[in-house]
Amino acid sequence: MEISSGDAAVKRRLRLALAGARGPSDAAREIRKRLAGISRSSAFIDWQKRRALVNDLDTQRRAIVDHVEPADPKEALDLMWSFTGLAASVFARCDDSSGTIVGIFRRGAKDLARLAETARCDAMELADRTYPALLANDNGQYDHLIATLSGSLGGAGLAHLKQRLISLSKEPIKRIEDHERRKIGCSASGPIFEDEIQNRHRASVIRFALSDIADAQGDVDAFVAQYDKRATKFPKIAAEISRRLTAAGAPTKRCRDSRRSGARARRPP
Repeated sequence: MEISSGDAAVKRRLRLALAGARGPSDAAREIRKRLAGISRSSAFIDWQKRRALVNDLDTQRRAIVDHVEPADPKEALDLMWSFTGLAASVFARCDDSSGTIVGIFRRGAKDLARLAETARCDAMELADRTYPALLANDNGQYDHLIATLSGSLGGAGLAHLKQRLISLSKEPIKRIEDHERRKIGCSASGPIFEDEIQNRHRASVIRFALSDIADAQGDVDAFVAQYDKRATKFPKIAAEISRRLTAAGAPTKRCRDSRRSGARARRPP
């Protein structure tokens, strides 16, 4: 520790290694302390400090897997949720055009699947933990999360998660008075307001999540239901629908109709 004086990164790694040697509970406590510190930080990370952040994040992720998971998978699962939940605060203060940082968080999301299985967590509890994560997926850290966790969610967990998303889709959109709306840009059709973007984002998150659940459940009809008739005519979407219909052994006429709709489309959505 004396030798590492003046190098905060090395000192943190040493503390973590010592905590891991003492036991998983000490390691978990040290990891939580560091995750809280990263979450509270508001300093902008420029390109010179970016490497240190990448190393710090990966060190915490690996520590959860190496020091905590073997003895206490439930604690490790909770820590990994906290780790992946850091994404919003981290991306708010740094640039990740290379995709390196989001890659670390995506590895953490993959770790969630193994930890959920090892910890034998309750399917309903896992669904309730997955639900807010999907809504917070602003930077792609939770892409493919449903497919990743589908084994641990099982039929009951997927059904519960689906119902929560459907209930959200039915909630009325909050209306904001014109004088309270925040203008964030302009388009050919007029001004762009922040609340409009948020509402579109919510609708998009729900649609993609329900599509992923449909795939996990093997429900082709539920997948198709996420697209209106016009959207199904676009080549990419028509091909996705046709592929699922074929895999499910659906009548070939439906497959041909889907392909024909895609062939008639002139431009992507």
